Amino acid sequence: MKDSIIIVSGGMDSITLLHDKKDEIALGVSFDYGSNHNRQEIPFAQLHCERLGIKHVTIPLDFMGRHFKSSLLEGADAIPEGHYAEDNMKSTVVPFRNGIMLAIAVGMAESYGLTKVLIANHAGDHTIYPDCRPAFIAAIDRAAQAGTFADVRVEAPYTHLTKGEIAAVGKRLKLDYAETWSCYKGGERHCGKCGTCIERKEALAFAGIADTTDYEE
Repeated sequence: MKDSIIIVSGGMDSITLLHDKKDEIALGVSFDYGSNHNRQEIPFAQLHCERLGIKHVTIPLDFMGRHFKSSLLEGADAIPEGHYAEDNMKSTVVPFRNGIMLAIAVGMAESYGLTKVLIANHAGDHTIYPDCRPAFIAAIDRAAQAGTFADVRVEAPYTHLTKGEIAAVGKRLKLDYAETWSCYKGGERHCGKCGTCIERKEALAFAGIADTTDYEE
């Protein structure tokens, strides 16, 4: 029985979770919040949902681009280069982004008669993104249950996996990661130098997957 909604960006992690849990998912939702790379990511989210016969909707959150402070919302030149372990990557945090998206998804789940919201945060997110950490997921799960008649749950099955381990799941599922987007700069091709590009390369290498991404470098 399909009882879940998934927040699906079009990146490696959410696309893997989409395919991994496809038999449970009734609805995929993407959020257009004005980031540099929404225009590349969201079409991949729609592509994979359509391929799996899962309804897909995109929710505009343009107010975030106008009122929130983040290099992710300020254009390609604002995105720092380097590994996520470096302090400068904290500039890419969009304040409480997952909290906002999950709150909307929980409301949509109850409206659609669904009881679970899936999100694909992972262990590599924890250092930089507060709203990806296990404590946050546990807290918003409790809030979702308390705030809905249907006791909607928030589930993040990849919370304790690395991105490489998620890619290994995708390898088992025979996913083509060329049909996903990672680069935060949002150009026509992956830059190959920003934190998400570096993380993508490392994850594919860890899983033993040939990297067919079109990089600028």
